[in-house]
Amino acid sequence: MRFLFVGTHPENTGAATHFVALAQALVESGHDVDAILRPDTLIWQGLAYSGVRCRPGFFRNALDPRGYATVRRQIAEARPDWIVGNFGKEYWPLVLIGRALGIPVALFRHRTPPMKRLSALLLPRLASRFFAVSQHARQAYLDRGIPAQRVQVLYNPVNASLFRPDADAGAAMRASLGIPDDAIVLGYVGRMHTGKGVFPLLEAASAAMRREPRLYCLWVGDGPDAARLQALAAADTGVGSRHRFAGWNNHTADYFRSLSMLAFPSIATETFGRVSIEAQACGVPVLASDIGGVPETLADGESGRLLPPGDVAAWCEAILALCNDATRQHMGSTAREFVLQHFATHVIAREFVVQLQPAAAGQASAGLDRLGATSG
Repeated sequence: MRFLFVGTHPENTGAATHFVALAQALVESGHDVDAILRPDTLIWQGLAYSGVRCRPGFFRNALDPRGYATVRRQIAEARPDWIVGNFGKEYWPLVLIGRALGIPVALFRHRTPPMKRLSALLLPRLASRFFAVSQHARQAYLDRGIPAQRVQVLYNPVNASLFRPDADAGAAMRASLGIPDDAIVLGYVGRMHTGKGVFPLLEAASAAMRREPRLYCLWVGDGPDAARLQALAAADTGVGSRHRFAGWNNHTADYFRSLSMLAFPSIATETFGRVSIEAQACGVPVLASDIGGVPETLADGESGRLLPPGDVAAWCEAILALCNDATRQHMGSTAREFVLQHFATHVIAREFVVQLQPAAAGQASAGLDRLGATSG
């Protein structure tokens, strides 16, 4: 199949990572993929040498005529079977172009509503396929009255060749951070703000560290509460020296490899939880809040544990339980296999193509003939 991906938003988020991973997965599966991207963004950098044909372009807003012109020119050149969009600013332009030309459009929504109410009501009905990235997110649309058949689920893919166990790389990262190679390392990777549950995690981690002298805590990320979090950790004279703050880095694989376990402690609802599957792909078990779409990212009791959000005592005991070497190593091996079965790029690419198959035959060719007539 031939795909045109449109992702001109400059954001550096899970939606951008999803866009890159899915486009790469389709190329690796033998499909043709063109992409209209804003240059010098994370998406452009991620796809520049992937086999995806990248073209510059962007939408300043949903009515930007230059954005429409760029998409139409690329459609005329690439003749795609499907147009794929990931970002809210481009939903309406892609739906309007697709319907005008008879080319099916697949839209991904990485957040639960709210969109503007009219968009939330109409876009799932007007797009040929409207994908939520978790069952939790899908339910939010059904609760708004969207017919069940109009919202499908396709999970975030993870590149299991990039995110994989590598003991040497993990040891090198620990050494660079001043963490002993025989330490047990609890990690947090993501934004640092109250809704992410970082303050209850700090309390639970420090309590566990006082009982387990081998335990260290590595914080990878930034955010509005990062400075306060770091100050609180440093003020704990008992274990403060075993907290490490690495700041943010777009290349997280080696950080995951340095961990013994990952904490995903959100107290605000999460749509999904990409860091959970990335960590598990690296053979790292996950302790995660039982909230929103997070439970869909792990096998509770097998590749990790689901815990009550914000319950410091429960989190402390779970951290200490994973300080047991045999328990942790078994869960880590299970975690890798769980991701390979459910979230690997080739698995998600295959499922994506399967979910597109019922599209009406001939829609794209009819639209492209009309485009050729108008642009000739």
